[in-house]
Amino acid sequence: MTNSTPIQTKPSEPEGEDAGPACVLVFNASDPSGAGGLSADITAIASVGAHPLPIVCGAYVRDTGEVFDHFAFDEDAVAEQARTILEDVPVQVIKVGFAGSPETLSTIAEIAADYPDVPVISYMPQLSWWDEGPTDLYEDAFRELMLPQTTVLVGNHSTLWRWLLPDWNNERSPTARDLAKAASEMGVPYTLVTGVPLPDQFVENVLATPQTVLASEKFERFDAVFSGAGDTLSAALAALVAGGADLSAAAGEALAYLDRCLDGGFRPGMGHVVPDRLFWAQPDLEGDEDEVAADPAEGFDLPAHDTKH
Repeated sequence: MTNSTPIQTKPSEPEGEDAGPACVLVFNASDPSGAGGLSADITAIASVGAHPLPIVCGAYVRDTGEVFDHFAFDEDAVAEQARTILEDVPVQVIKVGFAGSPETLSTIAEIAADYPDVPVISYMPQLSWWDEGPTDLYEDAFRELMLPQTTVLVGNHSTLWRWLLPDWNNERSPTARDLAKAASEMGVPYTLVTGVPLPDQFVENVLATPQTVLASEKFERFDAVFSGAGDTLSAALAALVAGGADLSAAAGEALAYLDRCLDGGFRPGMGHVVPDRLFWAQPDLEGDEDEVAADPAEGFDLPAHDTKH
């Protein structure tokens, strides 16, 4: 069953004054570096005002520089976590990160199919650290099982190109609409493509359908190498959509949020730079160094948290 649920264009009215923040069910792996995985999901979702419901699909063995291994959870353990919380908490959006195995992807797809009115935002990470055999099996399962349930696919231009259009032989690079068309053939209504190369050290991030570009933001390329940018963006997008934002507006706000996270990025170890997803909570060094910014919305707009439960 294809999850072609349209993204609502207006926030729903809250049921009452006690209605809390919107809830996002997140499937991802634990990342001990804090760069990506569930660490990125939890901090990004909470940072923009939603409540994360994290489902552990496995664990990376990694530092801030590279991934050495990954241990996948049994798919039944993943299913038990997800179905138990879903029986208790109404969920506005499901976000899928790295599931770890084709079997777990099948489980997640079944769960998503049981909640057809809940939008699914799926992120395809770069998997060059993995062996070719497991990578191919995972990508095939994602294409066949997860994409038909996906409302918005998020991924880097080069990753989506290699995965969705492996036989591309045009002299020009595929556009975001080309990638959106390839994804739509598996039932995906919207695709958010990041890192589209532009001249003069700029990149473009584009939300597209096969027919049109819905949103586009151009950013200057950072010199640093980051870990966790894709998880951060897709988690923020999921939270903003869960809060009731129009998809195009949510994409723009999520990209602005990511830009601020990267601008404030830091290097906790000897490897890559980690996005500062709580940049707004850092002391204001230009003013009173003892004063901490209290408003996470400063510098970018967030929708009211009034999703109907």
